[in-house]
Amino acid sequence: MLTAKLRETIHEYLSEAQSDSHEVQQKALQTLASITRVSPQNRSLLAQSYGAIPALLALSKSISPIIQTLSLSVLFNLSLNPNLKQSLADMETINHLNSIILSPTSPSESTKLASSLICSLAMLDKNKAKFGVAGTIPLLIHAISDPCNAAAHHLLSTLAELVQFHGNCTLAVRAGAIPVLIHVVESSDGEDLSGTSLAVLGLLSKFDEGLNALKKTEQIVSSMVEVLKGRCMLSKEGAAEILVRLFDENEGCLADALNLPEFLTVLADISVRGSAKAREMTAQLLKKTMDANLVSYSDGSHMLLRW
Repeated sequence: MLTAKLRETIHEYLSEAQSDSHEVQQKALQTLASITRVSPQNRSLLAQSYGAIPALLALSKSISPIIQTLSLSVLFNLSLNPNLKQSLADMETINHLNSIILSPTSPSESTKLASSLICSLAMLDKNKAKFGVAGTIPLLIHAISDPCNAAAHHLLSTLAELVQFHGNCTLAVRAGAIPVLIHVVESSDGEDLSGTSLAVLGLLSKFDEGLNALKKTEQIVSSMVEVLKGRCMLSKEGAAEILVRLFDENEGCLADALNLPEFLTVLADISVRGSAKAREMTAQLLKKTMDANLVSYSDGSHMLLRW
């Protein structure tokens, strides 16, 4: 009985959200956003209402910024239900979200919500490839390259979710993700942006395309060591993980690091004062330097380590 009443109430709010009155629309969408924020049942009931998702998608195209952001908020709330992710991720919705991110006139709040909605939908692995096919990856990278983009953190988090799929990693590398992300790391005043960019670089380095692109990047080792000297622990974890992979694949990268006078001192500091993950990565780096030194000593060549 209660469920039937709740279903009827939600349907009434949905009808009001499609009213010709801007005020009525806004109030109804605010209510729908509120009741779907924490209740999976309410999300399911709204999604089951006839024409609900197409109506919300249409409202998210409104020229009114408040109507657009409220509609996107409701759609984002619906996407939190795992059983709704696949149905929400149709090509019409994906293309619309892409257009919001692409448009320089989109309100920053709409861009953040569109990006968050993509991230939420991409948490269902079946949806990741859809965004790759729809061209979402290069759009995200282009948007991230804008230093004035207020939604940068949301865009980076979304890219991090999408590149966990190998095909999207390839698309990201081809779209120039590596130099864009390194530029964010080197130029960002915000530790969150740097840390998230390094997390994405770490994900890209798990695949051959990303790792090869990193190896070809000029001064990549010194850039990562500079990060290790910084304050953000998330950034240090990301940089150390990238160095581990680079050292595994390329002895020249290890030699470059050992030619930096501060390298071993920085590793020693992190091994004592770093987070658990940073200490783990640092231990691997120190082992690789010691192994390199032993090999160098045993074959009579120049010792790499400078004590």
